[in-house]
Formats: sequence, C-alpha cells, structure tokens
Amino acid sequence: MSDTEKKVNTSPEVEVGSAADVDAIMKKYDRESNTRIWTGTPKFILRILMAFFALWLIWANMFATFDNRYYRPIFLGCVIIAVFLFYPIKKGMTKPNYVPWYDILLAAVGSFCYFFYAANLEAIDQLGTRITRGFVVGGVPLLLVFGIVGILVLVECCRRVVGIPILVVSGAFVLYAFIGAGKSLNLVVYNLFYTTTGIIGTPIGVCSTYIVLFVIFGAFLEATGIAAFFIDCANALAGAATGGPAKVAVISSALCGMVSGSSVGNTVTTGSVTIPLMKKTGYPGEFAGAVEAAASTGGQIMPPIMGAAAFLMAEMTNNSYSYILVRAILPAALYFTGIFLMVHFKAKKMGLQGLAKEDLPKAKEILPKIYLILPLVVLVYMIIDGKTMAAAAVYSILYTVTVCLINRESVFWKRLVLTIPLLPMLVLTFAEDATVAFLNANYAFMDGNRMLLFGTPIKFSTVMMLVYMVLTIITLTVSKENHHQLPTFVDALENGAKNSLSVAVACGIAGIIAGVVTMTGLGQVLISAIVSIAGDKLIIALLLTMLCCIVLGMGVPTTANYVIMATTCAPILVLGMKMNLIAAHMFVFYFGIVADITPPVALAAYAGSAIAKAPPMKTAFNATRLAIAAFIVPYIFAFNEAMLFIDTNAFEVIQVVLSSFIGMFLVASGLMGYMTRDLNWPMRLICIVGGLCLIIPGTVSDVIGIAVLVSMLAIQFWQNKKIAVAQ
Repeated sequence: MSDTEKKVNTSPEVEVGSAADVDAIMKKYDRESNTRIWTGTPKFILRILMAFFALWLIWANMFATFDNRYYRPIFLGCVIIAVFLFYPIKKGMTKPNYVPWYDILLAAVGSFCYFFYAANLEAIDQLGTRITRGFVVGGVPLLLVFGIVGILVLVECCRRVVGIPILVVSGAFVLYAFIGAGKSLNLVVYNLFYTTTGIIGTPIGVCSTYIVLFVIFGAFLEATGIAAFFIDCANALAGAATGGPAKVAVISSALCGMVSGSSVGNTVTTGSVTIPLMKKTGYPGEFAGAVEAAASTGGQIMPPIMGAAAFLMAEMTNNSYSYILVRAILPAALYFTGIFLMVHFKAKKMGLQGLAKEDLPKAKEILPKIYLILPLVVLVYMIIDGKTMAAAAVYSILYTVTVCLINRESVFWKRLVLTIPLLPMLVLTFAEDATVAFLNANYAFMDGNRMLLFGTPIKFSTVMMLVYMVLTIITLTVSKENHHQLPTFVDALENGAKNSLSVAVACGIAGIIAGVVTMTGLGQVLISAIVSIAGDKLIIALLLTMLCCIVLGMGVPTTANYVIMATTCAPILVLGMKMNLIAAHMFVFYFGIVADITPPVALAAYAGSAIAKAPPMKTAFNATRLAIAAFIVPYIFAFNEAMLFIDTNAFEVIQVVLSSFIGMFLVASGLMGYMTRDLNWPMRLICIVGGLCLIIPGTVSDVIGIAVLVSMLAIQFWQNKKIAVAQ
C-alpha cells in the first residue's frame, strides 16, 4: 500500500476512497492526470532530464542574459518534448515505457519549429512580415510551414494537458482574424508565431521567468513537510471545536492552498487526511468533500502568497506587492469566514462534536517545527524589500533545501550545525548591500557589486550562492542522516518541472488569444460590444465577464489562469467600463479560480468526491454553496472599492470590516438553515437578504442588515425560551 493510500484510509470506520479511486476519477475529468506509465531505467532517465530542465530554468532566470525572443522559443520547445513524453493522445493508454511513433514525430517536429526560430532569430527578424520570401526550399516557404506546424502542435499539447474549453475560445479568436478581420494566412502566422505579441508574448514570458520558479519552489516546499505542519497547527487550533475536522480542513487548506498553487493538488493532499475525519465525525460524504474542495480553492486567493498570483498581479498591474497584499485581505477573510461559519452551523444542526483533546497535537510538539515557514517568510520579505521575483523565488528554493536538511535531524546540536549553509543566504537576504559596502571599503578584490576571482569579475550574489551550494554539498556528505536526501531534491526538481508543463502550454495558448487581439484590434471591438450590450449597467458587463472567466478557467492551473484572465478579460472592465484596475484584476482572478468548484467542470470538487466516496456533481454543488462568498464579494468590490481599502478612510474601513463579517454570519446562517436553532425557509431568505445588505458597503444597507440580525436573534431567543418553558 502506498503512502497516499495509507493517508486516505486513516478512518477504517467510514467508507473513503483509496488513492486508486482518486486517480481514476481524476483521469476521467482532469486532462493533467492522464500521464504515461514509466518504469525502470526509462523512468530514471526521464526523472534526471526533468530535474536538469528545472535547474536550467533556475540558471536561465538568475544568471543568463538571453534575448526574450531566443529564450522563450527554446523554453516552449523543451515543454513540447516533455508533454509528448508524459501525456498520451487519449485516455486509457497504459502500456508501460511506450511512446507511439506519431508522438515521437510530433515532439520532434513541433520542438524543431521553435528551436529553428531561436537559432535563426536575426535572419527572421530582418525579414519581418515577409516570411514567405526567406528560407524557401523547392518553392516551399519554410518559415510559414514551421509557424503553422508550431502553432498546431502547441494546440495538440493543450488538448492533452489542459483540455478543450480554452482551445474553443482561442479557435474562435483565430477564426475572427481570418473571417472577421480579413487577415491573410501569412500575416496571422507571422504575428502569432514570430512576434512577442503572440505565442512567445507576455503570458509565456511571465510563465518562463516567474511562474515556473514559483512552481518549482512549491515542489521544494512540499518536500519539507509543511503541509503536515499546517494540518497539525489547524488541529491544535480547531480540532476540539464543534465539527472540528471540518474547521481543520478550512484552516489547513487555506494555509496549504496559498502555497501549492493548485486547487486539485491541495484537495488531494489535505483532503486525504481531513475528509475521512469529517465523515467519521458525522458529516455527509458530499459535504465533507465539498468543504475540502471549497477551502482548497480558496487557498488560491489567500494572502500573502495567493498561489503565486499575488506576485504576478503586482507585476501586471504595475503596483507594489504590499499594495496587492492589503487589497486581497478582506475578500479572502470573508471567503473563509463564510465557509467556517457554514461548517459550524452544519455541525450544530446535526449535533456533531469535535475531536478528543488527547488525540490532538500539542503546542510543544508544533513549535519546534516553526522553522518550516522560513522559506515563506523569506519569499514575502524579499519581494516587499524590492528584490526581483525571480531572485526571491530562487533564494526561497535554496532556503527550502536547508530546511529539508534540518527537518531530518533530531539532535539539537546537529540541527545547529546544519544551519551553517544558511549563513551566505542570510547575508544575501538581509544584509547584501551593507556587506558589499563594507567589502568595497576595506578590500581591493571588490569592484562595485562584483568580486575579482582569479582576475574575473563575478557578482557578489553569485559567489555567495556558490558558497551556499558547496556548504550544502558538504553537509549532505558529512551528515549520515542526510545521505538519502539527494533523491528528495531530485524529486522536487522533477515535480516542479512536470507541474510547469500545463502552465506553460496554457500560457502559450493565451498568447494566441492576446496575439489576435493585438493584430486585429479585437480588444476595442469586444469592449465596444460589451459596452453596447451593457449600456451603462456595470452589472451586465460583470455578469458577462464572470461567465467568460469561468469558461476560460476550467481546468487551468492558478497562475496560468490569472495570466489568461488578466490579458483577456480585465481590459474589458478597465477600458470599457472604467473600473478600477485592481478591482478588475481581482474580479477576473476570483471567477477564474472558482471554475475549479463550479459545475460542470469542477475538478477540485471531483477530487474531493473521490476521497469521500460521494457523487461528484452533488459534491460540486455543495462546494459552490460553501464558496458563496466568492460569487458575492467580487460584485461588491466592483461597485464599491472600499472593500479593497481603495480611496477610503479609517472610519469607512472599520465600518466595512465589521458590517461585512456580520453580514457573512447572516448569509451563512441562511444557507445552512441554522442560527441558534433551526430556521424555516422564509427566515433563511430574510437572513440571506439581510446579510447581503451588510456586506454591501453603505450606511443605509448596514442599518437594514443590523435590523434583520437583531430581529432574527430576538425571534430565536423567544423560540428557545418558549421550548424551555414547555419542557
């Protein structure tokens, strides 16, 4: 039995899904889960190749000075090869160590198109739009052929890894370029394949420089065991409370999800522990799976990481990371408050208890592991301090390596020795400028921020990173307990590289959409169309944008999801409806994320249902109800930016915070049908309306909401007193 199966079957008294059940349902619904089976030597070779691909990505972003038009095609060429090695043409192809000839051909031809472009960049650049006149062999314009083949192979990769919905949308855009805008094949291929406004444009640029590093960081962070640490913390905080396991799921999934960047992955990881406990406590299977799915999805909107989207949003809106962080706090808090209250009311309604206190982790067991969050602290600090996102991600990856080494030791003095490799990293993180200034003032081998080693100037940060690596290798060699840690790091590199494939392919297709918009002026057409349909009614524009986001977000990883929404949907709201930039980006981000729990393609809910052994669609509808805040709050801050703390004062902030949380109490109570006792349907509807009035910023609406709250509490108090007298 695998470790995952052992985790899933932690409660033998209830029926829960095995790892095989989860795998089966994910292969049915999730394209990314349909991978080839590799064993033995071929598996080992691919493992090493993917690890080297991850290392190359780190090196390319930290030390190389590539032209973007050179680096991005090479990156995509490598991604295409990996996709065909790991993803078969259709479901059910389970023959081990086998790649059919046509996949080998597609991988070779597709990647060659991108490598050829990178190798002949200058010549192609000089040709401009005249790609039919250069590299002609036997009357065949090779550049045109390579462009068409490269686009089609990328489309096939997307079909295998991400799914059909985004291809339907991108296909409609391309058809518009030919039919609606009357563009020639030559011009379409040139703009989509050979310019930085198409496939190798902003989405793939963001992916190849930022997203992949955060994905690799997430894989390393997972190797530290931080998920188990978060679950222990959540158990210690809420395990003994009414309906404790569900509250543990909410807290732990919020913490794990903000780091993982995958709603589905987080559902499987934390849900394998929390869902069996929820069912054992008495929650129905479809509700238990829904709680985990809704909380895991919400982790993607949870500051300070937001599945790495917080850093990307700062980059794409040209704002500081701290500015984005503050604006994301209240909406995320309302989301999780809503779920937390609903599981509490459900437990009260069903008379469920929490876990026994003696079975819960103690503070003295948890506190010694607090160092596990060091990489997260460093990541946030470095970005706030002004370091580039690439540097912050890479430094944080190196911190996780040391944390892994410390984590495997039990003796205090050995842990202390293992922190030695941290010293050069601590210098780079917290005292680089001061150290460089000191060395320049006192030693001749320094020249600005470079050190002269054997007459060669090398950046101080590079030298310190090399020192860190040498010390880490020595630590690995000397410490007997850590002799077997190298495979852990190789696994993290491999998983990081493999997890990047779906993101890269989705971003490449997003580049096609962006390329058509730029080439045809379709952006202005769409804006005019939305404005003409909506008139001056922002609500109509928001509804249409919401539907677009949910469709485009189906099955797409968080970071790629946000990049797609930011480049396609956000401009409609900002330019067409004059909506605040941050509010627009938050709006499209929220609705792109909730696609993971919104039927019919609710991958996170389906993963939860597999573990809970519950009907997938029933679980998805329960998850949507639990995540009601994600469908309400974006509309509120779209109309009133006070919820995002934009253009407001201290009094309004306090008013918005207090009224919003009280409002969420009423909404949760109405949806679950319980406050201090059961609510009938008219009372439930009144609670929901009163809660919405409180969530909507405004004094008049707040007064109405407070009146509803006082009335409901008075009625419930009177009913309880009447029953007590009767007894």
